[in-house]
Amino acid sequence: MNKILYGVQATGNGHITRARLLVPWLRRVGFDVDVLISGRERTKLFGLDELGHYRFRHGFTFALDDGRVDVVRTLLNAQCKRFWRDVRNLSLDQYEYILTDFEPVTAWSARLQGRECIGIGHQYAFQYAVPKQGFDPVARAVMRWFAPVSLSLGLHWDGFGAPILPPIVDTGTQHRASLPGRYLVYLPFDSITRVMRLLNQFPEVQFTYYCAVDSPQGAGHIRQKPYSRSGFQEDLAGVEGVICGAGFELPSEALHAGKKLLVQPLRGQFEQASNAKALQLLSLASVMHDLDPESLRAFICQPPATPMHYPNVAKAVAFWLQSGARESVDALSNRLWQAVAMGAPQAASGINRSFLKAAERAEYTPAPARAVQRDTDGSVGSGLPRWSQTGSGQG
Repeated sequence: MNKILYGVQATGNGHITRARLLVPWLRRVGFDVDVLISGRERTKLFGLDELGHYRFRHGFTFALDDGRVDVVRTLLNAQCKRFWRDVRNLSLDQYEYILTDFEPVTAWSARLQGRECIGIGHQYAFQYAVPKQGFDPVARAVMRWFAPVSLSLGLHWDGFGAPILPPIVDTGTQHRASLPGRYLVYLPFDSITRVMRLLNQFPEVQFTYYCAVDSPQGAGHIRQKPYSRSGFQEDLAGVEGVICGAGFELPSEALHAGKKLLVQPLRGQFEQASNAKALQLLSLASVMHDLDPESLRAFICQPPATPMHYPNVAKAVAFWLQSGARESVDALSNRLWQAVAMGAPQAASGINRSFLKAAERAEYTPAPARAVQRDTDGSVGSGLPRWSQTGSGQG
């Protein structure tokens, strides 16, 4: 038996992006991979060619309203009877490994059938002492029970003294020189009207804004484009900075490529609030709230960033599974973080404490290096840079 069932949560694009990278490597090392996707309407799924044939289930997802999680609609849209029917009807007998990237049908089927399920994804890093914001009892319950697993490969931007792996990014992409004064914008949970109102306040800056339009449009300093994976990657390679939500995968790609990063956490979403906090503590990004123009102005004035150069985590995980997962997760984590090449004088697997403010240090203290700790919880400026004042860098 050399088969894998890989469950992918499709609420956001990040889970699918990871699957696009991991599935080819799993197949390359000899696994026959079946993919199960849930959490988004089938008609709204796109860019899945690398996954091949996949099964679709309804699953669960979060309803959103102009940048905020709508709790009432989320509960009303939940189809619990359908979910449990899908869980009970999923046969796992033919699979050697069951993987889930926060996909609940796969995870709960494994749990009910007494099978080991390996969770791989950012959400599984939150069982350890990583930076958290807004983690109330409801948030903890969601992280623990939405897609429960027996073994986890959590992903994060730092090891935080726990067996956490670096992000899964496309390491085969060639880095290109950034064009000063050009920025990529991807804020899918904010209305186009509100985002355009913000960007129009900076006529000196060139923005490529990916949003819900049918074809490229716009002139002057703002160019709107419909989402396209290949086009998005091409634009990402050439810009100086990225303005996006505080998810995990796109910020990881931006950091790997050496792009300045400004994130806006989704209101009412504890994971994104925690991500924003972690990026600030690690001095990897700036944070904006409610499309604040002063935050964007300060971000534009910042100097260029340095690439993170993450290793090929997808390849490492595939070979780890092929070898029978005999290496401990802690050893796998250590090996991968040692391969991280950072341009800044900051440890690859330890937070730079000089950036922690006293208030933040009181709330969150990073774990000692490699000491595993499970969840015990207890920026603006003014003026634009010289290139924008002279009009250079806009050609």
